[in-house]
Amino acid sequence: MDMSTVDMSEVRVDVWIWSVRLYKTRSAATADCRAGHIRVNGNRAKPAQSVKIGDRVVARTTAGERTVVVRRLITKRVGATVAAECLEDLTPPPPPKEERTVMPRRDPGAGRPTKRDRRQMDRLRGTDAHDSR
Repeated sequence: MDMSTVDMSEVRVDVWIWSVRLYKTRSAATADCRAGHIRVNGNRAKPAQSVKIGDRVVARTTAGERTVVVRRLITKRVGATVAAECLEDLTPPPPPKEERTVMPRRDPGAGRPTKRDRRQMDRLRGTDAHDSR
């Protein structure tokens, strides 16, 4: 049996989230644990905190917040297909991209916009620069 998937009761959270490919490096996983970006069962996790099968891990990564449930404990980084078997991903799918309105662009070389031009652009964007006062 492979040592990376040996049956054990607990694994460090920073090792596990790196092993299942939520983070590219173990040091990045450890740093995010220290920064409070990792939660295990709703509580902030320190890097050495243990995870068990069935624990819910929420990780705020560069790709967004990921919510996973531990299905198998591993300590070594494995292939993506094996890593996918070690977790159940509960992350909701990203919302569909809304149709963006195309903002009119000024002609190149038209110079700096006048006060009137700027106010028209603000109205189109739906913002008002004078609301902050």
